[in-house]
Amino acid sequence: MTNRFPLARLAAALSLGLTLSAGGAFAQEVVKIGYSGPLSGGAALYGKNVLSGMQMAAAEINAAGFEVGGKKYKLEIVALDDKYNPSETAINAQRLVQEHKTPAVLVPHSGGSFALQAINERMNFILLSYTSVPQITARGNKMTVRIPPEFTGYVDPFIRHAMGKFGKNVAIANADHDYAKAWTAAFRPAWEAAGGKVVADNPMSYNKSTDFYSGVSRVMAAKPEVMFIGGASEPSGLVVKQARELGFKGGFVIIDQAKMDEMAKVIGGYGPLEGSIGVLPMVDDDRPDSKAFVQRFRQANPGRDPSSEVSLNYSAVHATALAMKLAGSVSDAGAIRAKLSEGFKTLPAKYNPNDFEGLDDKGGTLANTYVGVVEGGKIKQLKLRELAAK
Repeated sequence: MTNRFPLARLAAALSLGLTLSAGGAFAQEVVKIGYSGPLSGGAALYGKNVLSGMQMAAAEINAAGFEVGGKKYKLEIVALDDKYNPSETAINAQRLVQEHKTPAVLVPHSGGSFALQAINERMNFILLSYTSVPQITARGNKMTVRIPPEFTGYVDPFIRHAMGKFGKNVAIANADHDYAKAWTAAFRPAWEAAGGKVVADNPMSYNKSTDFYSGVSRVMAAKPEVMFIGGASEPSGLVVKQARELGFKGGFVIIDQAKMDEMAKVIGGYGPLEGSIGVLPMVDDDRPDSKAFVQRFRQANPGRDPSSEVSLNYSAVHATALAMKLAGSVSDAGAIRAKLSEGFKTLPAKYNPNDFEGLDDKGGTLANTYVGVVEGGKIKQLKLRELAAK
């Protein structure tokens, strides 16, 4: 009986200590950036790469300490699967903004980006659009930022390379989703204007199929010298594999969604891609900041290599966090958007492996872009601006 009250006081003290400790732990507020993209289905690897880059950036920001307007925050990425379906993207975005109070939502496909442009200004959130379709920023949506440079800058250099190396007869055998259609709409007239001929046109459902023999056989019957392909990386690799197995000897023009290093894992190296041209794999980029980024990603993700989806969206999150600091707010989407160009422009080199240079007046990024061509089974790095000037 004599120990009853001291024990009670000790329990009360411990309880108070735990309460104060919990209060200190929760004093740091959370700010969230939303993500809606494919995390299942044929484009799941693509969507997960985008998310990996975002999460890597958030981890670095939190480790360094994230302070805005004199308050400390923890940055969190809230990810929802939209299965590459634009209608699901719109539903996800409303949930992210209403339930999680996200001032920005990143979407890695054009269909979903177009869907959000119908609501983002009204709902007052920033659309971070990971698609190089020019129409995304041509619409004049003031709350949109396009993360990669426009794909139209690739078209003429890609055509000159492929036509000069292999010939003028091309078969269109790319994916059938909105982004691939936009690429085709730019590529086909440019190929013909350069004196080439489209001998076959057979888009395929890259996101739903794993067997492309019938589609590839159909275009090969027209005896093309070049094949225009691309969608998510894994199915794009299968298209190459099956084309080579069916005897195709020409080159591939690969739209920027497909990454040659990821395709190489499906087809057994760069050899089957001989003569091809596409975006430069991050692991083959010899710029010092790019190499350092690859090393950091590998340390954080053993057994994995970063693609350009990883690096570009990694930088986009860092730029968004920097814009929040410059705006002095984590919730005022309009103020954050107004500072995003400065955020991209002033990114420290460590967080900018793709050499972002800011935003243009429409909200599209400007960058020092490199591409890759396969020669002798290896990637050769070329600066796009120099290739375009030839």
